Amino acid sequence: MSQPIPYPSPNGLAVHHRIARPRSFMPLVAHVTPHVTVPSSAPSRFNVSYQTRSVPRQIGTGGRRIRAVRWGPVAARTRKADHNVRPRAPRFPPRKEEREGEGKEEQVSAIGKRWREYQGANNWDGLLDPLDDALRSEILRYGEFARAAYTCFDFDPSSPTYGTCRFPKRSLLRRSGIPDTGYCISRNLTATSGARLPGWAEPGAPAWLSRGTSWIGYVAVCQDEDEIERLGRRDIVISFRGTATLLEWMENLRATLTHLPSVVVPAALGSDAAEPMVERGFWSLFTSSSSTRRSLRDQVRQEIRRLINKYDARGKPLSLTVTGHSLGAALAVLTAHDITTAFQDVPMVTVVSFGGPRVGNASFRRRLEERGTKVLRIVNTQDIITKVPGFVVEEDRRVAADDDNGWLPSWLLSKSGWVYADIGRELRLNGRRTANVVACHDLGVYLNLVNQLSANCPLRSLAMRAASSQNQGPILG
Repeated sequence: MSQPIPYPSPNGLAVHHRIARPRSFMPLVAHVTPHVTVPSSAPSRFNVSYQTRSVPRQIGTGGRRIRAVRWGPVAARTRKADHNVRPRAPRFPPRKEEREGEGKEEQVSAIGKRWREYQGANNWDGLLDPLDDALRSEILRYGEFARAAYTCFDFDPSSPTYGTCRFPKRSLLRRSGIPDTGYCISRNLTATSGARLPGWAEPGAPAWLSRGTSWIGYVAVCQDEDEIERLGRRDIVISFRGTATLLEWMENLRATLTHLPSVVVPAALGSDAAEPMVERGFWSLFTSSSSTRRSLRDQVRQEIRRLINKYDARGKPLSLTVTGHSLGAALAVLTAHDITTAFQDVPMVTVVSFGGPRVGNASFRRRLEERGTKVLRIVNTQDIITKVPGFVVEEDRRVAADDDNGWLPSWLLSKSGWVYADIGRELRLNGRRTANVVACHDLGVYLNLVNQLSANCPLRSLAMRAASSQNQGPILG
């Protein structure tokens, strides 16, 4: 039972504090909330009572409405209820959503001011270990663009629209689960396989088995002014899905290296320097065409030329970001290389790839770096796809391994067409060790692992280094 406790006020009036005794020992301020009452007969004075109830923002005062006094009984005071003077509102601790909103505003400001760093201008130095929070949000955002390329694809072989995009361009991102990106789809992309079924299997094979051209991805442009302001530039995204059709799987198995056409090796590298080479199957998917469809390379060139001519003179900086998963990651690297080769004064080109296989040799990697292409390769240490095809040979050593181990010299391995190089800057994720190869390679697993990384975890750096040393790919030399 509570009793009024008289307390003298500064103007001589008796101010009564009605305090309810809590059942358990807790700070009194947490149980006490202020209420203000102003009698109609005494407009210049009022009493303050404290009760264990929530604080209304405004309290009826006999025809007049005033705000409650400051937070806590210590700050309680009396003052005149005047029509022109309104007491200050109680100062409560900031809400959780308000604190999170302030953090997001700081992050938004960081992305807009430092977008070139987040796009790899400094090869992501100082941003990966530990992973910067703003960069993590950007990686997840581009991962959602890659996931949308899967969501849109019709995987049902019995469907008459198998191998096509299920949604129209206007609603593609919304129906894929990312409605508020600020981007608009400008073009759908298709890829044609150069592989064919064996002659004995082709006559009786169903149409879905022999389908040579399929929807592979899309081009999207940031059109929302608020999003452009947040990013600090107008961003163009090219997104590719992974392997889906039988002929695409057949292309993946064509893992030997092939020469890039019309490539001149710089004289400074010497006559013994290897020419740029890429995986034969990936290059076939990128450059093959049909009687009714242009090649993926030509489609991308045409669309990028149109977008650069349209937006380059509008005052806002432009950026090109190519993303993809698995096969889409390999096509993203080839696309970035082709854009920087085919266009002069091209905007900054960045690749954000997830679970990508190896694409080319060391000479191809040098060519990408000379053209200014930035590649961020997100790798799960348990994903075998990121360790194939071929071998990796260190350039500063002449022999792949000791003769006691039975390995061959590197110059002999190079003749086999199986010597690759890991391209770009790697962000290694320490996934759970499992025998399920498909689970380790899943894009959803990649995004969950990225989301778990925190810049505030002091042990993450040591754990990532230990996982990296134990799960390296087959580096010979």
